[in-house]
Amino acid sequence: MRLAIFDFLKMLFLLALAVGVALLIFKGYYGYAVLSFFMLSIFGYRLFAGHRFLYTQLREFSEAVKYRDFTRRFVVKRKHSVEGKLFEAFNQINEVYKNISIDQALQQQYLNKVINMLDTAILFYHVDSGKVMWLNDAFKELFQVPHLGNISGMKKRHAELYEKTMLLKLGKHQMETAHSSKGKIKLFMQSSEFETQEGLFRVVVYQNINEAIDETETKAWHKLLRVLTHEIMNSIGPISSLADTLHHRLENWTSESDLEDLKVGIFTIKRRSEGLLQFAKSYRMINKVDQPQFADVQVVQLFENIYQLLEPTLLQKNIDLDIVIKNTRLVIQADVNLLEQVIINILLNAIEAVKDQPEPYITLSAIEQKDNIQIRIKDNGIGMSPEIQDQIFTPFFTTKKTGTGVGLTLSKQIMLMHHGNLAVDSKEGEGSTFTLQFP
Repeated sequence: MRLAIFDFLKMLFLLALAVGVALLIFKGYYGYAVLSFFMLSIFGYRLFAGHRFLYTQLREFSEAVKYRDFTRRFVVKRKHSVEGKLFEAFNQINEVYKNISIDQALQQQYLNKVINMLDTAILFYHVDSGKVMWLNDAFKELFQVPHLGNISGMKKRHAELYEKTMLLKLGKHQMETAHSSKGKIKLFMQSSEFETQEGLFRVVVYQNINEAIDETETKAWHKLLRVLTHEIMNSIGPISSLADTLHHRLENWTSESDLEDLKVGIFTIKRRSEGLLQFAKSYRMINKVDQPQFADVQVVQLFENIYQLLEPTLLQKNIDLDIVIKNTRLVIQADVNLLEQVIINILLNAIEAVKDQPEPYITLSAIEQKDNIQIRIKDNGIGMSPEIQDQIFTPFFTTKKTGTGVGLTLSKQIMLMHHGNLAVDSKEGEGSTFTLQFP
């Protein structure tokens, strides 16, 4: 307020001088008029120069704000002057923005540090221009790209990866194969978008899942080798022991009764050898599943064929089989023979599981979801423990006295060959649900 009054008085004084000069000229006092005009010129120039100086400082401050340069410090000589008040305000604004800039820089450093620590490759670019805003160290290392100015630059080094990135659906998880510094790898890809005043941006994540797959396969092989070792030792151990006993009997032949013992022993060796051969055939069966011959399969017709096949067994054992399918026109792409083999195998297991229940029932249903089609086989049988559920798809693992442990392994492999999956959900005493999932 005081500054405004002071400026007003300056302007009033300047106006009074101008009026005085005019009055002196009118009265004929030319000498005094020249002197007054000289004073008016000096005072007016100083006032103009002061305002021009403030305007220049304001313009320079605006330029500094525009280019985010908050390092300048304005020297305040007179706190209560217009210049002092303005420079003090400039310094305060500079300080606030400098602190904000420092905080943003620290946050950016923290973010860069955290994201660069991730093993997952991340790419961030502007959708319209393709300008790459940021990519982390994992991306640079995995794809051997030290710098990427524009997303289109990926065409030269990784044309296939560029194509898959451009075709990637937002929010969808996608598994792809790509070439990298580690050779040909499996990638788990996902993208998302967000919009700011500067435009639309996309973030793409590339996760190398080769190591996870290798670890899973290694565990599967360990399970398989453990089962194989167990089965072979169960057969070879008794055969070796019995052969040693028979050899000892031959060396110490004394009577005709030893001949009978030899016959029994040789027959036992023969039977166990045939069992071992059957075991080997089962293993070969797992490795020789034919490639699927894909065709349109009507789910209703598939269910009807399976029901007709199993109807005598179900009636004989007094088991209810409910078929539930809402969309009677539902069609899946599959090999009908292999698919029937999978469903029949699971239904036979379900029949075995419910046979001792007071009111045994099995439900065969088809469910159409947004991203996939599921065929579910649910029973109210004895169920399974979590430990058994972890093992049932392992080759030769079985809880049946007469089982081979091959059926569910084959079923799982067939579903994987259909680019789908086979899963189980079960609780002891509450039954089991097997789910066949198709893409």
